[in-house]
Amino acid sequence: MRLEGRTALVTGAARGIGLAFCEAYAREGARVVLGDIDTDRAASAARGIGGGACAVRMDVTDQASIESAVAEAEPDILVNNAALFDAAPIVDITRASYDRLFAVNVAGTLFTLQAAAKGMIARGRGGKIINMASQAGRRGESLVAVYCATKAAVISLTQSAGLNLIAHGINVNAIAPGVVEGEHWDGVDALFARHEGKAPGQKKREVAAAVPFGRMGTADDLTGMAVFLASPESDYVVGQTFGVDGGNWLA
Repeated sequence: MRLEGRTALVTGAARGIGLAFCEAYAREGARVVLGDIDTDRAASAARGIGGGACAVRMDVTDQASIESAVAEAEPDILVNNAALFDAAPIVDITRASYDRLFAVNVAGTLFTLQAAAKGMIARGRGGKIINMASQAGRRGESLVAVYCATKAAVISLTQSAGLNLIAHGINVNAIAPGVVEGEHWDGVDALFARHEGKAPGQKKREVAAAVPFGRMGTADDLTGMAVFLASPESDYVVGQTFGVDGGNWLA
């Protein structure tokens, strides 16, 4: 019960990694608020968690939606998990794709972090903010220029916000997953199948075989780090990005 008495707001929480974090936080005693644009699915997930879990509509590209959700949740813990992925050769990248990914992955992270931090400062109890980066933010990838750039920006934002907000007792850190099994990767596989001429499922098998640990990650593989960074055990950890990727990237 390391998070007893705390409230956690997780964006993009209706499925996948975000939902796994909500379940883990609830097991540790936190009240969890599932923020998502898919309110029906988030509400169903919240009922499954129980224990006071609730859902709130949250569009991280809309400032009013961010501020409303944060005001309703009053989080002690924020996880910026909502994100989008796209892939294309450099010569095929569209401005629409670029704008969309940066609006969610970077601006959404920054302005949700900002809104949560303002509330944490006003309440005077400190807090924990966890941004979701990626191994893609550590390096460029041939077909993933825009997504890689957004996640590199998340790592940089984490460092700057961590240095700025620790004066208020707010720890800002990030998790950088590797390749994680789930609905998200089904879409990623389809994009690579189109751009690389691979059969459906081939890219997924290739990346899984390349992980030093021997398999793709799961959302549950990330929950230990998520709980640590949300708990008092991480009070002296500031502005760091932790790879949880089966050995894909060695810091």
